[in-house]
Amino acid sequence: MSPVSPTPHAPPDYWAVLGLDPGADPASLKRAFRAQARRYHPDLNGNDPVAEERFKLVNEAYAVLSDPRRRTAWERGDHPTPAGPVDPFASGFPRFEDYLAELFGQRSRGAPSDLEDPDPDVDPSPGGPVTPSPAPPAPVQASADLETLVDLTPEQALQGERVELTLTDGTVVEVWTPPMAGDGWRLRLEGVAPGGGDHFLHLRVRTEDGLRIDGLRVHFPLELSPAEAALGCQVVVPTLRGPVKLTVPPCSSSGRLLRLRGRGLRWGEQRGDQLVEVKIVLPERLDDAETALYSRLLELADEALQQRESDAMGL
Repeated sequence: MSPVSPTPHAPPDYWAVLGLDPGADPASLKRAFRAQARRYHPDLNGNDPVAEERFKLVNEAYAVLSDPRRRTAWERGDHPTPAGPVDPFASGFPRFEDYLAELFGQRSRGAPSDLEDPDPDVDPSPGGPVTPSPAPPAPVQASADLETLVDLTPEQALQGERVELTLTDGTVVEVWTPPMAGDGWRLRLEGVAPGGGDHFLHLRVRTEDGLRIDGLRVHFPLELSPAEAALGCQVVVPTLRGPVKLTVPPCSSSGRLLRLRGRGLRWGEQRGDQLVEVKIVLPERLDDAETALYSRLLELADEALQQRESDAMGL
C-alpha cells in the first residue's frame, strides 16, 4: 500500500502511510516504520525531494500511532499537534542508523540488533505491554562533501605547497600538500564541510605541453595514426628539460609504454623516468582511397588468419 499524502483539510491515513491494517500491534507498527523509514530516508535516496517529504510523513505517522493520546485524537478526526518542532528536519536529516539509534534508544553490546525485533509474543515488562511514545530525533544538518581543484607546478608538487582554503562559513584552513604528490591525488579534510562533511583537495599537476606528474615520474600521451603505429616512426616529445627525439618501434599497440630514462623529477639522488604511452587515433572521416586501403587490410588479415588455421590443422 503506497503512502498517502495529507490534505490541507484532514489528517492523512497514517495506517496507509505505513502500509498497515488499522489496529496493528506495536511490534508490527515498529517493523513497518523501520521498513518505510529505510525506504524513503534521504540518506539512502540521493536527497530526492519526493523521498524527503515521504520520509517526514512516515516519521509523523509513527509518532502519532505510537502515542496513545495523539492516536486517539487522530482517530476522532483531529489533526494531532506535532511533538516538538513543527518540522524536526528543517535543518537536515541524520544518518539512517543514527536516526534509529536515537529514536529507539541505543542497545548495549551483545543485545539483539535494533533492526531485529525480539519475540513479539514475549512481554518483557511485568505490568503488561507498554506502547512507547518517542520524541522525534534532534535535527542534524545534512552533510555534503565538497571538492576544490588545486593546480600545482611540478616543483610545487615535488616539494609540497601551502594551500589556503576559505570555507563557506568564512573559516580559513591552511593545508600543506605532501611531497612528491601526483596529478589526480585527492586530499581529504575531514569534517570541515557544512554539516560535518569532508572537503577534498583535487590536485592537478600538469604542464602546458601535456606532461602529467606523479611523484618523480612523468607521463605523456603520444597520439599516433594507425600507419605510424604499425610501421614505426620517429617523433619529438616534450620533457621537463626540453623536447627529445623518440623512436617508436613497429607494431606498437595502444597502451604500449616507452621509457625515457632519467627524464622525470629529481629528489636527492633519485631520478624519475618519463613514460610515453602510445594512443592510436583515427581521423573523423576516411576518403575513398583510405577506405579502399583499410578494406584491403581487412582482406589480408582474414587471409592470414585462414592460413594460420590451415597450418595448425596440418593441411
